[in-house]
Amino acid sequence: MIVFVRRGDEVLAVHRSPDQGGYWHSVAGGVEEGESYADAAVRELEEETGLVADVASLERTFAYEGIRVESFLAEAPPGWEPTLDWEHDEYRWVSPAQAAELLFWPEPRDIVGSL
Repeated sequence: MIVFVRRGDEVLAVHRSPDQGGYWHSVAGGVEEGESYADAAVRELEEETGLVADVASLERTFAYEGIRVESFLAEAPPGWEPTLDWEHDEYRWVSPAQAAELLFWPEPRDIVGSL
């Protein structure tokens, strides 16, 4: 699953550390046994950024190498800044159009461009 974080007119782009591929992405992760996609989105959001928030389905699904990826949106409060986990080494707040240029994978670029 993937979670796009919006704060006002901006979205969060996180940079995966070199050991994790070294590219710009949104919050993403796997679904653990017994967990729904939405539950996984909430958990990964908190683990990767420290944000505790509800997520809304964007009703956009795609696949990476046969793995189903569901997309979600979380709203961050004004002034909130992420506390990155070990998977990430940098973040930026950018416009959806800038995120569509920055993100590495084509499906997230397409989705974020429509936020």
